[in-house]
Amino acid sequence: MTPLFVSHGSPMLILEDVPATRFLRQLGEMVARPTAIVAVSAHWMTRVPAVSTAPRPETVHDFYGFPPQLYTFRYPAPGAPDIAERIVAALDTAGMTAAVDPEQGLDHGAWVPALLGWPAADIPILQLAVQPYLDAAHHLAVGRALAPLAAEGVLVLGSGSATHNLRVLMRGQHGVVADWAQRFDDWLVARVEAGDVEALVDWKRQAPDALMAHPTDEHFLPLFVALGAAGEGARGRALHRSFTNGTLSMTSFAFE
Repeated sequence: MTPLFVSHGSPMLILEDVPATRFLRQLGEMVARPTAIVAVSAHWMTRVPAVSTAPRPETVHDFYGFPPQLYTFRYPAPGAPDIAERIVAALDTAGMTAAVDPEQGLDHGAWVPALLGWPAADIPILQLAVQPYLDAAHHLAVGRALAPLAAEGVLVLGSGSATHNLRVLMRGQHGVVADWAQRFDDWLVARVEAGDVEALVDWKRQAPDALMAHPTDEHFLPLFVALGAAGEGARGRALHRSFTNGTLSMTSFAFE
């Protein structure tokens, strides 16, 4: 199962008709049907790796001030506690202690792309947290520990954002792109498609406008888990490229 990284954007993506919405609605048809989905969401942050074990995870509306319609959406897919147990064991084998959380539901970084890509909600899904105080190399190692699961048909779905600086959004501007955002996005696509893992891990020093693109790390870290899950020597290909709100890259990748 090819690991994926998707830029999930604003929850409004579900209600809008923009290129990224249309891409995500086709995602389930673009890849093989997974046996389960491990959603690595930027919106679940922990100090050590953690997995959700709820047999029926709740749909979490972890956002405020949006249209009432958004709060009516539910994603009633079953959980995957058996896959969660295997992730804990795999991380332990790799020398990382993992926690389990039976209460964690599906935040919008998980259920928005899942609802668009697999609307039937009939594929088991669980979440894997990111550790914002740890670096890209750590998340790459987490992903590599999951490579055997990916080889068996489990989809490792990194869900974050190729650029994520909410302080400089150009709200409503879908046809205009800030220069700095375009530069970072072009660098990212070039390095991913070249399989340049060393440069990607060192992104804060090597990428143009890195701290403008990501003032904080959490929305970029899921990319490294997906990259790692593809195994040594993997490289990616861009499945989609577009921008919303002038600065928010919706670039998404498959890693092989």
